[in-house]
Amino acid sequence: MTKSSIIILASALCLLSFLSSACAKERFFVEGTVYCDTCRLQFLTRMSEFMEGATVRMMCSQVDNANNVTFNKETTTNALGAYKMEVDGDHEEDTCEVTLVKSPRSDCNEIDKEAHLLQAARVSITKNNGIVSNTRQANPLGFLKKDRLPGCAELIKELEINDDGTPIAN
Repeated sequence: MTKSSIIILASALCLLSFLSSACAKERFFVEGTVYCDTCRLQFLTRMSEFMEGATVRMMCSQVDNANNVTFNKETTTNALGAYKMEVDGDHEEDTCEVTLVKSPRSDCNEIDKEAHLLQAARVSITKNNGIVSNTRQANPLGFLKKDRLPGCAELIKELEINDDGTPIAN
């Protein structure tokens, strides 16, 4: 093989390598947890219980047209109440959120529908946000238990909050 053939072959290999990496879709992973909000406080406490078998949905839609869904996938939580979901593509121009879909427990399956308490975790799915890792952490999401556990009154007092989770006014 001549020197010029080797250079041409090496150049072709470099070009193919560059093209394959440029054409490859970005791949991200979204991780999070789902819990039973046993005290109905809308945040994770020491009395919260992580839920196995809960279903969550990751949905991305265009910022200027929420009806144009660009990604939609569901997954379920493991024995520790955790999930990990693969998301293909860069969604820099989209709004992406993880939401609760279904609870495996009949005693803890309520999803608060009030707009300011909406159980959704917004996640940035792009490499153009300063995050080096392709893994994104979603905030914990909780289903509400139908009735508070007996120990919740003590926990609420200990946290110095009102029954609805707001701070006690001094």
